[in-house]
Formats: sequence, structure tokens, C-alpha cells
Amino acid sequence: MRHQWIKRMLGMLAVTLCAPGFAAWPDDQSIELVVGFAPGGGTDLMARAMAPYLEKKLGGRARIVVVNKPGAGGEISSTYLSRAKPDGYTVGFINVPGFVFIPMYKKSAYQTEDLRIIARVVDDPSVLMARKDAQFGSIDAIVAQLKKDPGSLSFATSGRGTSGHLSLLKLQQVAQVKGTDIAYKGAGEFKSALLGGHVDYAFVSVAEFLVANNESVRAITVLSPKRFEALGPVPTATELGFNILISSERGIAGPKALPNEIASRMEQAIEQTLKDPVFIASVKNDAPVLAYMPGAAWTQSLGAVQQMLKPFVSEMQD
Repeated sequence: MRHQWIKRMLGMLAVTLCAPGFAAWPDDQSIELVVGFAPGGGTDLMARAMAPYLEKKLGGRARIVVVNKPGAGGEISSTYLSRAKPDGYTVGFINVPGFVFIPMYKKSAYQTEDLRIIARVVDDPSVLMARKDAQFGSIDAIVAQLKKDPGSLSFATSGRGTSGHLSLLKLQQVAQVKGTDIAYKGAGEFKSALLGGHVDYAFVSVAEFLVANNESVRAITVLSPKRFEALGPVPTATELGFNILISSERGIAGPKALPNEIASRMEQAIEQTLKDPVFIASVKNDAPVLAYMPGAAWTQSLGAVQQMLKPFVSEMQD
């Protein structure tokens, strides 16, 4: 009996010593934090700001590398996440409403249920941004011009189905006008296009506007229920008579089969990061829109987003 017990213990020890990497998640290898837009946009900047704090909150030898997979309004990155091995080493940002909307109007390479939502990070309303020398410097003037000459003004967005594109669709619906949508791979790309006069206006998020804000641009209106102190005296579209409420919710998700233990640890790390005063100070432009929500609650709330988007499905299929 004693001989058998010793033999069994030696066998267990051998298995332990031969285990790959001699460690458990998140110590074995770098964690990919995937971003579905080009470098320089709001999601990319948030991911890079969060990465070192998430590493500390996860502990051990956790290492996080931001990987950009831009294009198709986030579909490329969401598909990549849905097909990743559910071992905790591939997670990424999802951007709502685009993440929810894309599978509603096209045969996408992923479905929302293919991903496990871990936590929301921000709730970031859309802002209509213009050059300070723009010919039409108010939403009333823009609408009047588009009524007079449909399609005569162009609007930069981060792609079909994104919050910026939906902001334009909603403006067109409410005001009964038609603008020209110019899609880019991310806000980092179309900021220079706006300043260079290649596009007339841009729909960005509050955080993206605060990053871009300088003597050459200004915010015309914010598509939120309330004003944002960080924007200064910028009115909401509702105040100006246009009932348009569009926001970009951004958070982190992983493959559907991500183990509960890993998802829970990542969720806790995200919550702790967003409460860290040092982190909050480091993301000054994003601080006004930080809005943590646990994965289960955020998943449930997406049903309301789907209902809001239904009227635009047919228009996207034209």
C-alpha cells in the first residue's frame, strides 16, 4: 500500500512538472486585447490606457498587448474574438451599438451570442464636430442646407453600423434630410480628413472630441440626454428640437466558452481599474464617460438597444 501511494504521488508530481508553462492563467503568455478600429480612436486610446492597470489588477505575471484589427465597423474584430480559443488569452473591446446592429442587418460572420460579455467600460455619447470655420455652424443651418441641397454636406463616421453612422441615420430620420456618409476605419483617420477639408463634419464620441479639441475644431451638439460640463456650453440636440440620443457603449468581451473563473477575474480587474483614482486621472478626457457595468447586466441591457435599432435595419439593407 505504501509503495503504491508513493508511486501515485510521484506520478502526480511528474504531471505537474510537465504542465505547459508551469503556470496558470494569466501567467502563461501575453493576453491579446483586441480593438476593432485603427490606432488613435477612442477605443484604441482607452484600451492602451487600461492595459497596464489591468495587468496590475490581475496580478502575477499578467501581460496585455493591444492588437488592432480595424475594418467593417468592428465586424472583423468581433469575428476574431468569436473564433478565438476560450483560454483567456484573447479578449477585446466591443462597441455598441455596432456590435449589436451588424448581425441585425446583414449575414455577419458572428452573432452577438457568440461572445461572452465581460463588462462595460464607458457610455460615450456622440458629438457632431466641425471645423471652426465651417460654413454651416449650427445644426439648424446644417439641416436647412441639406433640405435645400440633399447630400451636399459630408459626414465622417467610423463605418457602417457604428454609433457615428447611426447618429447620421437618426439625424436624417428626425430632420427628414439626406447627408453623405464618408466611412473611415476609425476616428484617428478622419480627424485629419476633417481638418484638411476633405469632409465637412464628423460624428465622434465625447471622449474622442476632447482628445481632438483645439483651436481648429468645435462641437456643434451632443446627442445625449444632458449636457457635458467637459464640453463647455455645447447644447444637446434635444434642446435644439431634434430628438436624437445616440451613444457608444464600449466594453470587453471574450469567446462564448470563456471559463467562469477567468471571466470573473477579468470583470473584477476592470471594475477595480475604473475605480482607481490614478487611472481616472490618467484618462482625463475619458473620465466623464466612464460607466462600469457588470457583464450580466450589460448583456441584458442590449435588448433595449436592439429595439432602438430595428427601424434602421431596412435602410441598411437598401
